[in-house]
Amino acid sequence: MPTGPVEEDGSRRWRLVRAGKDAVPDSLRRLMSRARPSQLAAVPWTLIAATMAVIGLTGWIIFVSPLFGIKQVQIAGVGLLAEEEVAQAAAVPIGQPLTRVDTDGVAERIAKLPPVESVEVTRGWPSTLHIKVTERVGVAVVKQDTVFHVFDKFGVQFLSAPAAPADTVEVTLPQNMPPDRAMRDALKVIASLTAELRAQLTRLVVNGPAGIQLLLQKDRMVTWGDAEESELKAKVATALLTQKGKRIDVSVPEIVTIQ
Repeated sequence: MPTGPVEEDGSRRWRLVRAGKDAVPDSLRRLMSRARPSQLAAVPWTLIAATMAVIGLTGWIIFVSPLFGIKQVQIAGVGLLAEEEVAQAAAVPIGQPLTRVDTDGVAERIAKLPPVESVEVTRGWPSTLHIKVTERVGVAVVKQDTVFHVFDKFGVQFLSAPAAPADTVEVTLPQNMPPDRAMRDALKVIASLTAELRAQLTRLVVNGPAGIQLLLQKDRMVTWGDAEESELKAKVATALLTQKGKRIDVSVPEIVTIQ
């Protein structure tokens, strides 16, 4: 159907009409009909299938095959513990695919060992599991008969030994207050001590919530009181170490006495 201008009152307007079949040449119509199936044939089905096969094979290699299986477990940071103890607690079999190792679960199992303060478990490709342990450090000991029970800075007892480890303070706990509370107070005082006080300290005695005492060398003693204001008390007591006298009282650090 033709398209052409329509004149009304001297003006020209255009309208669209459907073209007839004879408007498109037969040769062009045949060319268009041949193009459609060729486009479908151009879809790279073989490439898609090959890609899926590669993905499947890669997944099998990583998650199932022994190619990325654990060949060694490297353990670092142990001193109190033996590597065999850590490996046994980790419970990771040699040959298990590295990707299938629950690193959080391994860390939780190792953290249950008393001397362990923290642990980090990482994968080392292609076949190594790395375990880094941070062990607790002894700060205080409580002697019971011939055994020394060792506590870290958090008040966790993690070791018993026939002798007090180096750089630990012997603490005597009272019978009339919870041992956890008494140990927390003792650790708070120990953490506040200056190098001079620490060098002369032989034992810390907790007689009660406000009855902490420091026993020093040469039969000297510092009456500490409670664990509050420990840093100020430590500075005051240190300043008085050069003075004569066997008894230093800093329980009220603003008003000190020495005898």
